[in-house]
Amino acid sequence: MNTILHITQNDRWTKAKNLETYRSETLDSEGFIHCSTVAQVIGSANRFFKQQQDLVILVIAIDRVTSEIRYEGADSTNLFPHIYGELNIDAVIQSIDLEADLDGSFILPKELISG
Repeated sequence: MNTILHITQNDRWTKAKNLETYRSETLDSEGFIHCSTVAQVIGSANRFFKQQQDLVILVIAIDRVTSEIRYEGADSTNLFPHIYGELNIDAVIQSIDLEADLDGSFILPKELISG
C-alpha cells in the first residue's frame, strides 16, 4: 500500500478522530497539509519539531485520501506530498509515537523501517 506521513501533536490527532476529519494549522495558512515520505519524515521532524514532545506520525493510505494530493518542492529532486483539503481520518491507517532522543532529535521509528 502506498503511504505518506504527517507529523502532528497527539492531542490534535485525538480531537480529529472525534471530529472524523483532520486539519493542520497549515491548511488555513498555506492551503495544504504538509506530508512526507518515509525517506523525508525524520528530516522534517528534526527541522520543524525538534525539542517538541507528544508527537505522532500519521501513516496515510494515499488511495483513501479524498482531498487532492500534489507532490511539490523548491526543486524537482525533493518533492513533498501536500494534501489540499481536510484529511478524512479513515485514510489514516496507523499512528506511531514519535519520541525524541536526549538531545531533542528524532530517529525513524522501528515501525517505519522496512525489511
